[in-house]
Order: sequence, then structure tokens, then C-alpha cells
Amino acid sequence: MSEDVLPSALLTRRSRVSAAEIALAVGGFGIGTGEFAIMGLLPQGAEDVAVSVPKAGAVISAYALGVVVGAPLIAVLAARFARFQVLLVLMALFALGNFASAAAPDFYTLVAARFLAGLPHGAYFGVAAVVAAGLAAPNQRARAIGRVMMGLTIATLFGTPLAAWFGQALGWRTAFTVVGAISLLTMALTWFHVPRDEGDPQATPLRELGALGKLQVWLLLGICAIGCGGMFAVFSYITPALTEVAGVSLGNVPVMLSVFGAGMILGNIVGSRLADWSLLPAIGIAIAFNIFAYVLFYFTMSNSWIAIVNVLFIGGGFAVVPGVQTRLMDVAGKAQALAAALSHSAFNLANALGAWLGGVSIAAGYGWTSTGLVGAVLGLAGFAIFFVSILVDRRERLAK
Repeated sequence: MSEDVLPSALLTRRSRVSAAEIALAVGGFGIGTGEFAIMGLLPQGAEDVAVSVPKAGAVISAYALGVVVGAPLIAVLAARFARFQVLLVLMALFALGNFASAAAPDFYTLVAARFLAGLPHGAYFGVAAVVAAGLAAPNQRARAIGRVMMGLTIATLFGTPLAAWFGQALGWRTAFTVVGAISLLTMALTWFHVPRDEGDPQATPLRELGALGKLQVWLLLGICAIGCGGMFAVFSYITPALTEVAGVSLGNVPVMLSVFGAGMILGNIVGSRLADWSLLPAIGIAIAFNIFAYVLFYFTMSNSWIAIVNVLFIGGGFAVVPGVQTRLMDVAGKAQALAAALSHSAFNLANALGAWLGGVSIAAGYGWTSTGLVGAVLGLAGFAIFFVSILVDRRERLAK
């Protein structure tokens, strides 16, 4: 074989891998846009289906419940099937849920449609992470997972504002129609660019559930569900913190939310590279950075210029995700897709826990920035769980 053939073959493989990662990332972009778009269009949707805005909040909860239920259930039931086929089915289900949301004639139908749309969320990211990691070199797995997750982070910066704009200009149902169209595009890209695989005929639901018998899996899920709750404790109430404490005008809040999205993108990039450099230290560094960001938020939010840095840093807390996702796949054995999917269920629990505790702190009269201290406490709890995980890992290594 000539010397020219090897570089050519290498470039061809790299281009194929890149195309597959882009296809998977487009799916993440659609899911992220679909998850968050309704938050900016809730008053319109509530008026259209004749309910109050607080009651309409149930459509957000229904989606989150779908994620929590669907991630482990689908990952277990689909374990033996080809991942290429599973990705197509999951995205078809997501498209159906969003088109049904756009056509929902009443409130309860809309709630059911959002639950349906949430079912494939975690399983999609779990399977996509396994596919991306399998295509990458061993020392580049976290970056491959990060590139897939980039679709989700870009959605917070561009997708959600665009969907909100479409919804405000053409009606809230249009936003879900656009997300459904992105889902169909993802299916086409997956069909053409994601490699076919044979599946695992020996996989059984019992074997997949075996991952739940591993202590390290539960510890890492604990880091997700508790340690990552700080981001949601702060971000859930970021608008009043900006307007009431930092003195940011309401018209500039969307700009600050874009800064948060930029922080997520930077966190994803840096966290992925750190995880490929050294996985366990990367997780510890990311958690420590989050704690620092929450404390900084609490003490400096009254300065409008430092507030920009605070919002960027809070978004940068996403740096913990690629490392935790990669580590989960390492400790889960053959149940990698289930473990990766469960992390998204855990992040949704973090969302619920963080938002609830932040609300308790504010209701108790501690102020809008008290959510930073709530986040710091949750971060410290996550670091304690991480420390236990390190000790267990060392004990297991010595026992071999």
C-alpha cells in the first residue's frame, strides 16, 4: 500500500466520524430546543388552552417526568437492538411528541404530548454517547461525547431564542412544529451518516439492570442528582436576581441568558478536554469550580459587570457533564447505554431539587442571591459523594 493511501483512508474515516457526530449533535440541538422553548412561550400556550400560567407549568413537569421514566425504561428494553435503529426510533418518537404538542386541542392533550416528547430524551443522549465514544480513539472519548452534547448547549444559546421568536411571531405551536422538523432532519442525517451496527442479541433487560448493582454507578448518579442541582437552583431564579439585585434591565435579560448559553458551550469544551486528559481529576476540578462560581454569585451579584462573569461561570458548570458521562460508561460494564441514559434522569432530578431548594431559600426571606449558597451546599454534597467514589475506586483496585 502506498504512503499516500494511508493518509487518504485516515481522512476519509475522520470525515465519516465527524459527519456521524454532527448528525447526533443535531438531534441534541432539537431536543434541547424542544425542552426549553416552552418556558418562554408559557403565557401564550396557557391562554390558548384556557388555563392559568401556573397550571400550564404542568407541561414542563410532564416533559421532565417523561425524561425520568423514559431514560431507563427505553435503554433497558432497547439494549439488544442495533443502536442505529434505536436512534431512528427515538428521534421518530420525539418528532411525534412535538407534532402532537403543536396540534394539541386542549390542556390535557398537551400535557400528554409533552410527556411523550420527554420519553426518548435521556435514552437518545445515552445511546448517542455510546455511539460517539465507540467511534473515537480511547483517549478522545470525552471530547467525542462533548461534541454530541454540543448540540444541547448550542440550543441554549441559539435554538431556544429562535424557537421563542418563531413562537411569538407565528404562534407558540409553530415552535413545536419547528422542533418536529429538526427531528425529521436528524433522522435523515442519522440514516446517511451514522454507521450501522449489528446490535447485541445476548443483551437482556436483566443484564442491563445489572448496572444498578454497581456502587460506583449510584455514586456517579448521586453526583449528577445532588452535586449538579446548584446550577438549577441559581438559574431557575436568574431573571429576578439580575433585575432586582444586579440592576440589569428586563430588556437585557435575554442577552444575559445568551451569556449563560455561551458558558455552557465553553464548559462543555473545557470539561471534555480535561476529562480526556485525566478523567477523575477533571470531575473533581469541575465540581470545585462550580462551588466557587456559586459563592462568587452570592457575594458579587450586586455589581452589574461582575454579574456577567457570574452568569458565564454558572453556565460553565456544564463542564462536569462530559467527565461524569464518560466515567459512568466506564463503570457500568456492558450496560453503558443504560448508565449514560440514567445520567439524564439524574440531571432532571437535579433540576427539580435545585429549583425547589432555591425557592425555599427565597421564600424564607434570604434573598434572590441566596440560591448561590444553596448551590454551594449542593456542590459540597456532590464533592463529598465524589470523594467517596474515589475511596471506593482505590479499595476496589487494591482488592484485585
